[in-house]
Amino acid sequence: MKQGVIIGFLGKTQDRFSEYQVPVGVREKLEIVKQIKGFDGVEIVFPYETGDPEETKGWMKELDLNFAAVNVNIKKESDWVPGALSRPVKEIRDRAVEIIKRGKDYAAAVGAPHVTCCPLSDGYDVLFQVDYSTAWKYMIETVGQAAAYKPEIPLFIEPKYSETRVHCQLDTTAKALLLLKEVGNPSTGITLDMGHSLQSQENPAQSLVTIYESGFDAYIHTNDNDTRADWDLVGASRHLLHYVELMFWAQEFNYEKYFTTDASPRIFGMVDFFECHSEVTRGVYELARKLDHRKYRQLMAEENYIELMKLVNREIYRL
Repeated sequence: MKQGVIIGFLGKTQDRFSEYQVPVGVREKLEIVKQIKGFDGVEIVFPYETGDPEETKGWMKELDLNFAAVNVNIKKESDWVPGALSRPVKEIRDRAVEIIKRGKDYAAAVGAPHVTCCPLSDGYDVLFQVDYSTAWKYMIETVGQAAAYKPEIPLFIEPKYSETRVHCQLDTTAKALLLLKEVGNPSTGITLDMGHSLQSQENPAQSLVTIYESGFDAYIHTNDNDTRADWDLVGASRHLLHYVELMFWAQEFNYEKYFTTDASPRIFGMVDFFECHSEVTRGVYELARKLDHRKYRQLMAEENYIELMKLVNREIYRL
């Protein structure tokens, strides 16, 4: 398996109450990735961490790192705080689409395999705030425009239930899949974030399988939370069995992309936090790999639930 990290978490972060860690530049963030045992993948945030492509490629080569993805941020600018892709103002939508296109240009320039985008500001906070009909139509239109540009660089869309809006437009895996079905571009996929899926009261493994069985590709972000908020905790710190099942089905579908860490150290030591995450993620992946997949699926086909629970107790929980 391959593991990476969204490098935005390797410097200063903040919420409504506190600031965490210290500000560092992109070069320093890449040096931190190099220190984390088990990581060699980088998801870089466009346009806020992306300078000259050749310079960044040189750093990546020097440090023997690889691009996992380019993450296009369309929520930070003041015009996009209330939304970007679904807004009724065409100029605002066009600017958001243009940023995704430029993110694809950057991905092509540095050799990143794909672009991922989580349209967090698109949604609503109160009822009667937005016109659901036009907002949905604009989401289809804008994602379609972005996907059609440079189709050799796939566009992955990441759903989330809430934050920064109280209710995001793409609040579930199913709704994101419906959007991509409407877009109708095969060069698209879903970024399945473990924590986002849990927050939406989904089963992440089932969501992953649904993505694949719906004819789309998947890219996985790893983390954990308490299902009430997207806390970006160390993987399996709250949902061990969900983590194992996600790895089981990722292996069933021959997932070969990076498992990219979308977790925030906040009060914890930076390198130690991510090494804990790397260790448990690889450990869970290896645990799932050692299971007799054929046996498990045969018991599922036979609806032999009791034997399956016994296997889980014995082979996963080690009871």
